[in-house]
Amino acid sequence: MKQPLVADADRPREGGADRAITEVAVGILLRPDGHFLLTSRPEGKVYAGYWEFPGGKLEAGETVAQALRRELHEELGIALEVEDIQAWKTEVVDYPHALVRLNFCKVSRWQGELQMREGQSCTWAQLPVQPAPVLPGAIPVLNWLAEERGHAGPIQAPSH
Repeated sequence: MKQPLVADADRPREGGADRAITEVAVGILLRPDGHFLLTSRPEGKVYAGYWEFPGGKLEAGETVAQALRRELHEELGIALEVEDIQAWKTEVVDYPHALVRLNFCKVSRWQGELQMREGQSCTWAQLPVQPAPVLPGAIPVLNWLAEERGHAGPIQAPSH
């Protein structure tokens, strides 16, 4: 396993060095015009107000696709078919509050209108990303999208 991306390295890690990895399904919703969906983390959650790609933790026995379908329905009110989900890349991120494996999936089709069911905000973004701050675990995705789209150099997250 490659080294995890360490977020806020100056802060202590809850649960110590031997904590378990939490599996997370993350959806990169893509429109035909190339814009992608970012949502804000709601008040009361860790990193509230930071922008991220939507998704959430896998429940016991769930696959990444099943978790993503459930999470996007719960958070955004949209429905996905299994064939709408394309497994893409993974990244392990060491946050102060949790060690997570982010399972990123591209999603280019869904049914229903977006509803912000957790009081979050949303925006259809493009590179370079304007909303700030961006959650550390989202930064690799921005760089991967930049690579795919032929942007020169890494895309840095805007400062807070």
